[in-house]
Amino acid sequence: MRIDSHFHLWRPARGDYGWLTPAAGILYRDYEPQEFAPLLATHGIDAAILVQAAPSAAETEFLLAHAGRHSWIAGVVGWTDLAAGDAPARIATLAGRPKLLGLRPMLQDLDDPAWILGDAVRPALRAMARHGIVFDALVRAAQLPAIRVLATRHPDLSIVLDHFGKPPIGDAPGSEWLDAISALSDAPNVTVKLSGLLAEAPAGADATVLAPYFDHVVHRFGAGRILWGSDWPVLTTAGTYADWLAISHALLAPLGSAARAAILGANAARIYRI
Repeated sequence: MRIDSHFHLWRPARGDYGWLTPAAGILYRDYEPQEFAPLLATHGIDAAILVQAAPSAAETEFLLAHAGRHSWIAGVVGWTDLAAGDAPARIATLAGRPKLLGLRPMLQDLDDPAWILGDAVRPALRAMARHGIVFDALVRAAQLPAIRVLATRHPDLSIVLDHFGKPPIGDAPGSEWLDAISALSDAPNVTVKLSGLLAEAPAGADATVLAPYFDHVVHRFGAGRILWGSDWPVLTTAGTYADWLAISHALLAPLGSAARAAILGANAARIYRI
């Protein structure tokens, strides 16, 4: 299977996307399954994982409803309040939903870069590990050290780092991101999504620009711990689905066929237990 491990659907009128305002430009409109499914068919992608974009239980239900209607949606990475007193019970209930694969707190939006290390969320994280629910880490580069601590504290929790940890992409990777990725790679329960990079890069960035970032991640994590994803429709602010696939294939070209197949689908199937 070829799996897109990261895409979104939303309807701004639902009202729980605090970040999604008219200032978001082309993203400030409905994005529905019937617009995305043809992209998968055109490019030979068999399935995709739908990821939350609002910190609300209501949006998770909205996404699960989509997943229930479309067999090509392999599952959902949703949201629940990890600091709530009843979070372990909520997580146990969510674990019983057939297509609930993971949960994602929107850590990049929090003022405290170490919020996820607080005592209030530990019971929820233990519950996620117990039920086999993946933790998607949406962070910026400065928050990577906290994810390293998290991985050490919860070795049974499967952690997927979204978008390479959002490095500031320029002429060359910065030492802060390089060192943090190297440290994080030592935690065997952490994997990384090859996704979201065009939105972090200067306009017109291509595989040559992104290669130093990819090469560092593949060197440290290995092909068995990298998942490909599009981050559609956020991707559309910087390029098309075809653009990102072409760049991805260029980045993957030096790898063997087994490694490419792993990154383009097999790893996602294994890690999210699809």
